[in-house]
Amino acid sequence: MTATEQRADGDRARGPEPFAAPKGIPEYLPPASAGFVHVRDTLAAAAARAGYGHIELPIFEETGLYARGVGESTDVVAKEMYSFADRGERSVTLRPEGTAGVVRSVIEHNLDRQGLPVKLRYAGPFFRYERPQAGRYRQLQQVGVEAIGIDDPALDAEVIAIADEGFKALGLTGYRLEITSLGDAECRPQYRARLQEFLAGLDLDGPTRERAAINPLRVLDDKRPEVRAAMADAPLLMDHLSSGAAEHHAAVLEHLDDLGVAYTANPRMVRGLDYYTKTTFEFVHDGLGSQSGIGGGGRYDGLMATLGGPELTGVGFGIGVDRTLMACEAEGVQPWAVARADVFGVPLGDAAKRRLVVIAAALRSRGVRVDVSYGGRGLKGAMKSADRSGARYAIVLGDRDIAGGTAGLKDLVSGEQRDVGLDAVVDEVVAALGS
Repeated sequence: MTATEQRADGDRARGPEPFAAPKGIPEYLPPASAGFVHVRDTLAAAAARAGYGHIELPIFEETGLYARGVGESTDVVAKEMYSFADRGERSVTLRPEGTAGVVRSVIEHNLDRQGLPVKLRYAGPFFRYERPQAGRYRQLQQVGVEAIGIDDPALDAEVIAIADEGFKALGLTGYRLEITSLGDAECRPQYRARLQEFLAGLDLDGPTRERAAINPLRVLDDKRPEVRAAMADAPLLMDHLSSGAAEHHAAVLEHLDDLGVAYTANPRMVRGLDYYTKTTFEFVHDGLGSQSGIGGGGRYDGLMATLGGPELTGVGFGIGVDRTLMACEAEGVQPWAVARADVFGVPLGDAAKRRLVVIAAALRSRGVRVDVSYGGRGLKGAMKSADRSGARYAIVLGDRDIAGGTAGLKDLVSGEQRDVGLDAVVDEVVAALGS
């Protein structure tokens, strides 16, 4: 065989090149994935306790839903959406955010006719074509809530407090809530005219000038140092609120005070979506560097009508699970267990394996997480697997044990092992885990 033939034969032996995950898509693998699941479920549980029912949204929607609902001047719509034509030549988009889809669903299924407010929560992946970096992904995971149909400052405060409760339940302390008001239909047009007059006197580049013509508030959100410097003396909406918007904002702050939710005023805040009105907020964690936002939201009083529904108000938030997990890591907070099992079965022989499979099923029915060593591994290899599983106890069973009607119950922390009756092993394990 020539050298060339040997190389070709080696290539055939290796097979095709393996695939890799798409760029900018984080994967959560055991045991670290336990943290992701805990963060997501803890945030969602805070919403469930406040009466927010779960809604499962489509992964993709008609592109027009986001163009109309989110706003064509936003970076999300202009630059970041994953849009494509399906086989029916319809333009569809992988969902970049949750609120527009929730509002579309409320309108389509007439949920507002079942009593107000409509209170919904959701969790899952969202998609934005961005330059991947720490905390900024092309597939981002969020937990969100929406409360639709009631314009009440107390409801705004409840939404904010749910997010705050979720962060506290995770043990986070290094975050802060920034809040402002983006006004209402009475004061926004007047402020818009003042801001456009101010912007007309600035030397802005073409794309920024175009964005300002569509929505001048977007320029306040520009992160470039030169633009931020130019906007230092720009008029602030908080200084031009209508009496109704000012009263609403003051009432929200009073409710937050009553609830013990600390906040910081940020009159220059402009969220990245065009539908926000009145209450607007963001949770920030300085331990994350430039990607410091871990969640935010606000009121969107005109969105329902914009999407073809009745004139109903709404308020909600979206919390980044990825960034909240990073915040936990930055603070050294880990309120979750990485163990994937409480008990690990170690069978020594086929008869023992058959018996342990039944014992494992009985324990699982009692709420105990159980794994078993498969594949006929010996005692040493099986015990290594037990240690890797993070289990507290191992049940060791061999032919002699079966003949004697006992099993070995080993404490994997202390190393102590004792014999227990086979008929009583399930109760013994449950009792040991509960002690």
